[in-house]
Amino acid sequence: MKVVFLGTNGWYDTETGNTISVLLQTAACDIIFDAGNGIAKMDRYRPPGDGRGCFLFLSHFHLDHIAGLHTIVKIPCGGGLTICGPEGTRGILGVILAQPFTIPAADLPYAVTILELPRETAALPFVAEARPLRHASLTLGYRVEVEGRVVAYCPDTGYCENAVLLARGADLLIAECAYPSGMGDESWPHLNPEEAARIAAEGDVKALALVHFDAHQYPTLEDRLRAEAAARRIFPGTVAARDGMEIPIT
Repeated sequence: MKVVFLGTNGWYDTETGNTISVLLQTAACDIIFDAGNGIAKMDRYRPPGDGRGCFLFLSHFHLDHIAGLHTIVKIPCGGGLTICGPEGTRGILGVILAQPFTIPAADLPYAVTILELPRETAALPFVAEARPLRHASLTLGYRVEVEGRVVAYCPDTGYCENAVLLARGADLLIAECAYPSGMGDESWPHLNPEEAARIAAEGDVKALALVHFDAHQYPTLEDRLRAEAAARRIFPGTVAARDGMEIPIT
């Protein structure tokens, strides 16, 4: 089992990376967190004819988290694609996955199922938990348990108790880090490295990966390393993710 960071930017693509999309690859299925432009790389990790299930968890509908939906037609999903999101996902995707924006869901070369969480969590073939986070619009964080391992995903959010609950005891916490060290804005909640590290420490996770670096606030990869250093002062097991990085979950 491994995590592959397909896109690690927030807001827009730059030379540092694509907008947010993270792949959790297991023997039984692929689980994707968010569909920023990084999701276009998914076909590199699924061979043609791959019949394993594919599950896409959308946290919310800001464009940097869904802009890559128009590329999912090229993902080999022989076992079908299940798209999970917050309440209202069916209606929103009924507009976005349709003309004139992109190929309609019904015309994709595989079956698409849409689930609205947390109400329909039981329909998933693995243990999953969804909790609302603290952001400008309804945003879900996720916790999945597959093959005895737990991965938590806390995208756009300020510090909140639900993020800590999702993180509790996880083998890996993937947390956003849109703001640089010491920065915050209550009108537009996001995490800085110290806050992400606090969630990891309070959740007693094994490892923390920082993602969703605001493209304006983090113009270079060196800026990410400074965030990594700041987070490590609170939670030593921190890494600043970059596109293409892989982390084994052992």
